Amino acid sequence: MSVTSGTKSESGIGETIRVVIHALLIALVIRTFLFQPFNIPSGSMKATLLVGDYLFVSKYSYGYSHYSIPFSPPLFSGRIWGSDPNRGDIVVFRLPKDDTTDYIKRVIGLPGDRIQMREGLLYINDVAVQRERLSDFIGEDPCGSDAMARVKRWKETLPNGVSYETLDCVDNGFYDNTNVYTVPAGHFFMMGDNRDNSTDSRVQSAVGYVPSENLIGRAQMIFFSIAEGEHAWMFWRWPVAVRWARLFKIVR
Repeated sequence: MSVTSGTKSESGIGETIRVVIHALLIALVIRTFLFQPFNIPSGSMKATLLVGDYLFVSKYSYGYSHYSIPFSPPLFSGRIWGSDPNRGDIVVFRLPKDDTTDYIKRVIGLPGDRIQMREGLLYINDVAVQRERLSDFIGEDPCGSDAMARVKRWKETLPNGVSYETLDCVDNGFYDNTNVYTVPAGHFFMMGDNRDNSTDSRVQSAVGYVPSENLIGRAQMIFFSIAEGEHAWMFWRWPVAVRWARLFKIVR
C-alpha cells in the first residue's frame, strides 16, 4: 500500500476546501459591497421592469446600512458612506412595515417634498409633472389578469429631467386622487411605474415613507429575463421563453 498516494489525496481534498471557502468569501464580498442579484415577482414596475426580469443592484450607490449585510444583523444604525438617491432612481429597499421583505420602486419624493396625485397626474411641490401621451402598452396584462391587454401609456419627466414610462390601467383609480404627502427628513417617497397596480408610498398603511436606512441599492442592469409564467431552471424552454432583447438592458 502506498502512503504517498493517501497524502496526495488528503492534500487534494484540503486544496478543494480552501478554493471553495475562498470562492464563498469572494461571493460574499461582492454581494455585500458591490452587486446583488434580484428578480421581479410582480408587475408594479411595468413596463420598465417585467415579471421574470433578473437584475443587478449596486450596493455602493447609497452607501451601506445593516440591511446591506446578508441576514441583516443589527450591527449598527444609519448608513456608512451614505448618499441620497436622485429623483427618478429605481431603488430596492426593505419594506418599513416588514423589514424582511424587499421592494423595488422609483424615487419620486425627496425629504421635504410635497407629493400629491390629482386625477392621475403627479404633482411635486404643487407643480404638475410634465406628462406626454404615448402609444398604448400591449402585452402581458399589467392590471392583474392573465390575458394580453392594451393599456394607456405615458411619458413622465421629473423636475430634474429624468424621463420614464408609466401605465394607467383605469381613469381615476383608487390612488389617482390623494391627500398631500409631506416627505419627512431622512425619508423618501416611492412609487411604482404601473400606477394603478402598485402598493407604494401612497399606501401609508402598507409602505409609507421609506427611511434612508432601508435603502439597499440602485437597480442597474437586467442580466436575464424570462416570460411571465415560465421557470428559469427549465433551460430547454429558453429559446422561446427568454426575452432576449431585454438581456443586458440598462435600467432607467
